[in-house]
Amino acid sequence: MTTTTEPPALRDALGLIKDRERVAERLLESSAKHSFDPDTELDWDAPFEPGKWFWPPELVSLYDTPMWRRMSEEQRQLLARHEAAALASLGIWFEIILIQLMTRHIYDKPATSAHVRYALTEIADECRHSKMFARLITKSGTPAYPVTRLHHNLGRIFKAISTTPGSFTATLLGEEILDWMQRLTFPDERVQPLVRGVTRIHVVEEARHVRYAREELRRQMLRAPRWEAELTRIGSGEFSRIFSQAFINPKVYSDVGLDRRAAVAQVQASAHRREVMRSGASKLTEFLDDVGVMRGVGRRLWKSSGLLA
Repeated sequence: MTTTTEPPALRDALGLIKDRERVAERLLESSAKHSFDPDTELDWDAPFEPGKWFWPPELVSLYDTPMWRRMSEEQRQLLARHEAAALASLGIWFEIILIQLMTRHIYDKPATSAHVRYALTEIADECRHSKMFARLITKSGTPAYPVTRLHHNLGRIFKAISTTPGSFTATLLGEEILDWMQRLTFPDERVQPLVRGVTRIHVVEEARHVRYAREELRRQMLRAPRWEAELTRIGSGEFSRIFSQAFINPKVYSDVGLDRRAAVAQVQASAHRREVMRSGASKLTEFLDDVGVMRGVGRRLWKSSGLLA
């Protein structure tokens, strides 16, 4: 008589890790019910409403600094408009990186599995999001704000050398802070309806991406050999430093008539801004700590990024 045994269940500090295929199947069902085409879902022809913000003022980098207090309401709203464009540009850069990391992740996996089918669904989501962000920038009448050449090339290196768990850590870093900000934006009636619509679509669809990445990162960190886990900790810590710097594009300040150097100095000294960034990252850093990413040199790098107290 032959007996078969089930593979041992995977557990980490957060408990039992769900079956990969079942998670993917649920996410595919959710995608079928709650996916959007921004080109038809949003009214791109409607004019912007006078006096409304393009980003909540409390999330604008200079909020509550001496420079902010000297600015007129019109100057503040102009800065918010340009910073919204800069964040949309950052989102496009990051999502192009994510698409490449996701494609690499599934390259050797069975194409008919639910896990791969959901990854392809997520890639399609990210393509729509990038086009949506680009269209919002154009509609806003602002320049696009690409990341610096240094960060652009560091992103190229990261894509080439990232471990698989490192890729999912970076995915969460890019998604969860922006998601936190957008959850404050889409219900805010002070904000332009088009911006609220863009952030609503992004929040709904990114919730699935976060679930997929979290579940896979837990599994990867349990199975990773020691060298890979340590490289993931160091690599994700360094990427957190790059990403937190890229969150501010200094060109927005000169484009709205402010002294770039003085503005950057005030943002760096702003207790409010530090609290915004740490609040946006708090759920993520707690999760990464639980799954073993926040250790040693990696933890020190996360602290130096300003995203971890």
